[in-house]
Amino acid sequence: MTTAAVIGAGVIGAGWVARFALSGWDVQIYDPNPTSQATVQQTLARARKHVGNLRTEPLREGRLTFVETMPQALLSAEWVQESLPESVELKLKILSEIDALTEQVVPICSSTSGFKPSVLGEGLGSAERFFVCHPFNPVYLIPLVEVVPHPTVAPELLADVKSILRDLEMKPLHVRREIDGHIADRLLEAVWREALWLIHDDVATTEEVDAAIKNGFGLRWAQMGLFETYRLGGGEQGMRHFLAQFGPALQWPWSKLTDVPNMDAAFIEKIATQSDDQAGTDSTEELAERRDANLVGILRALSETDD
Repeated sequence: MTTAAVIGAGVIGAGWVARFALSGWDVQIYDPNPTSQATVQQTLARARKHVGNLRTEPLREGRLTFVETMPQALLSAEWVQESLPESVELKLKILSEIDALTEQVVPICSSTSGFKPSVLGEGLGSAERFFVCHPFNPVYLIPLVEVVPHPTVAPELLADVKSILRDLEMKPLHVRREIDGHIADRLLEAVWREALWLIHDDVATTEEVDAAIKNGFGLRWAQMGLFETYRLGGGEQGMRHFLAQFGPALQWPWSKLTDVPNMDAAFIEKIATQSDDQAGTDSTEELAERRDANLVGILRALSETDD
């Protein structure tokens, strides 16, 4: 049985626990937060239901062990996944301790959504085994994981790490060049900025922005992404015709991607109130259940046509 150490068991860490455990790995979990065990158990219960509906074979569930110290979590671990809050100082401290407590053949991976591995690997004695492995919530269902190796990582180890992630039924995306925010979050940041302006300027509410995405281009993106979608927009002449037709629109002053509205208390309250109205009486758990059920349906449909 393979063993993973998960350091930090918030939303993302708990998702990693479920991804590993439901793929047959034993998981040793360290998080001093007293609510972490409840978070993991709630996440795992939801994951069992929805991952079970997605997979064609019975789940092979590994053993979970909650430990009181980080060295206990790292004992005999063959993979370390750090999922701490986005603080460089905190991550540097904990990653340095992990480096000192594990054998140099064990991959050390961070779930960071934005920091470069060369930054987080500064204090590591063996940075040549350090990766950013950035997943997306819910980790147990969303297959994408951005893999950004430290510049000193050997190609052979990179290949091994991607192979392990594929065995976990994930789709590793090798980010070939370090950049803040990696790939997916930089794309999301652009949409997020534009959405904030639409709400700030009373063009749309949070519900209307979400409706535009989930009932429109989100359906296309879920199956073919951005460039394949626009290729079809060019008809039989493909991308060249699309760019010739719509490329000039990039010069029009539509977006505000280099600017953001002031996130003052009034604007934050405006967004939060609209979001509360949008959710209505649905709890966070009910929304997550609906999300996971929809994801299973989409993933099933894609699996039938995926290469």
